[in-house]
Amino acid sequence: MSGILGKKLGMTRLLQDDGRVIPVTVVHCEPNEVAQIKTVEKDGYPAIVLGFSKLKKPSKTKKFYHLREIKVDESELGNYQLGQSVSVETMKDVEKVTVVAISKGKGYQGVMKKYNFHGGRKSHGSHFKREPGSVGACAKPGRVHKGKKLPGHMGTDQVTLHKVPVGMINTEKNIICIKGAVPGPNGGLVIIKK
Repeated sequence: MSGILGKKLGMTRLLQDDGRVIPVTVVHCEPNEVAQIKTVEKDGYPAIVLGFSKLKKPSKTKKFYHLREIKVDESELGNYQLGQSVSVETMKDVEKVTVVAISKGKGYQGVMKKYNFHGGRKSHGSHFKREPGSVGACAKPGRVHKGKKLPGHMGTDQVTLHKVPVGMINTEKNIICIKGAVPGPNGGLVIIKK
């Protein structure tokens, strides 16, 4: 399995010949560079490390803003060399891809937004509206059990979408249009795998 790293530009739509309108997410995939090749003998598994978005002032240890590892079959390792450029051309025959991205951060949220709790009555005099309700058990445990659904941080989770159809690939502009929505904000890193 090979892939490419890209930057989410936003959403638009594709007009089909039969009049259908398909919403797509546009991902700009400037050519990646193979920064490291991992082998079974040295690392225990075969993979390539792709570098995306070169730094303006690279140092000896860091050359890219983003480095991501993509596992490949041992037979495919011969196709890659250190410093090789990986472009959108490698994805042109692919119809469905796996998309990995970090979802948008939503900050500290209550249980109604985070877990779709019903909440209490909104009637006059009710002091129970958006709270989670009773969370403790009896005196026996004397504590709240781990894993209880409570308010807390929401978002910024890694989200993986499998078998997402590809709407269009433009090799001249290094653009891949993926059908539907892709997690994360505009400008966020997107990993596209075959």
